[in-house]
Amino acid sequence: MTRFQTTCALATGLMLGTALPALAQGLCGGVGDNGQWIGGDEAASDIAASASYLEQMALVLASNEYVANFTLSTAMDIRIEAEGRGAGDPVIDIRDATGNIVASDDDSGGNSASRYEGYFEAGSYCLSMRSYDGAPMTGFVRVGRLDQESLTDGVPIEETYVDPALSSCDMSMLTYLGDGGPLDSMLAAGGVTGTASVDEVGFWGIVLGEPTALTITAENEDADPYITLYDEYGGYIAENDDFNGLNSQLDVTYQLTPGTYCLAMSALTDTSLPITVNVTAYDAAAALMLMYGTGEASPPLDGSYPVTRMGALSGRMRTDIQTTTDATWFAFDVARAGLVVVEAVSGDQGDPTLILFDDMGRQIAFNDDTGDGFDSMLVARVLPGTYVVAVRQLSNENPTPTRLLFQHYLAAE
Repeated sequence: MTRFQTTCALATGLMLGTALPALAQGLCGGVGDNGQWIGGDEAASDIAASASYLEQMALVLASNEYVANFTLSTAMDIRIEAEGRGAGDPVIDIRDATGNIVASDDDSGGNSASRYEGYFEAGSYCLSMRSYDGAPMTGFVRVGRLDQESLTDGVPIEETYVDPALSSCDMSMLTYLGDGGPLDSMLAAGGVTGTASVDEVGFWGIVLGEPTALTITAENEDADPYITLYDEYGGYIAENDDFNGLNSQLDVTYQLTPGTYCLAMSALTDTSLPITVNVTAYDAAAALMLMYGTGEASPPLDGSYPVTRMGALSGRMRTDIQTTTDATWFAFDVARAGLVVVEAVSGDQGDPTLILFDDMGRQIAFNDDTGDGFDSMLVARVLPGTYVVAVRQLSNENPTPTRLLFQHYLAAE
């Protein structure tokens, strides 16, 4: 079976040119009612009876999820996988017929892919795939028996690290940032930093003497850090995996009460590599500027942040720019409803990403890779109004020549 033979589905439950097969009401507690049978219909979706693995290609829209349904006529061990294209980071949940989550995974497939192997009783199941950061994503889901070809490489057992966050935080094993006392004066002076591998330090201690909102970063993309913050009683506060590339960042925007906090560390790639942890007082203005720079949020159009105004978009417009990992922003106006197509072409020199927002700051389209290469193209239906688009390189920090093409197609009347 090739990927071109797989069924292509949309996370919204709509198929292009194909009607959805009817599903029984309440499948997987209702989650599967708008899903797609992974084999095309219920009879062909029995993993136990399938001659090969079953796979679908899915488009997950922003803050949505894709659902694939399958059955097992016989209890057995099976493998369930999801792999995103480009920088896609899928997360999967597997629900039984009543809707209970019986398994979940984020990165066990390796390179941000998801993978779960386990024993399942006979019955109906639903596989939900969503994007870790809520961004749109194109990917593949595959379900098969253990003797059938896998979609992902998987993380070798000897390289698997048990995240200390899974067992809360061991306060007796804290390595304190700073001198072990309250960090308030250091935070006021610009922050405090510690560097160690996860093998060396599994839990960093943070002591606050007065109410403080915090920004915590963990950097080393080769290690792929994952951080979780707890209070001194083991109460969960927040966690983050990928914020800027594979680095992590937590913004605790409310004031934490004075006391001791535990930052649990894990590395999804290599626990022996050093990770630099930095703790600063949360700065709302700086956090917003960072979001503009990464394309996480659209900037205002009042001149306080650099945005190139293109005026009315009509027909075809082209411009050449130099792009980096910092987003470059363009704004254009649409006078009539229709379809907008934006392309970013760097050839073999880069990997551009495009993000489109409306004038209310809502993300309405995203694309990383299109076709077989690393260039990007997004397509979005638009109404009259102002739109803002960001273009940035995914990982190449050096200025990269990039050609942008904007096209507006009018709706038929």
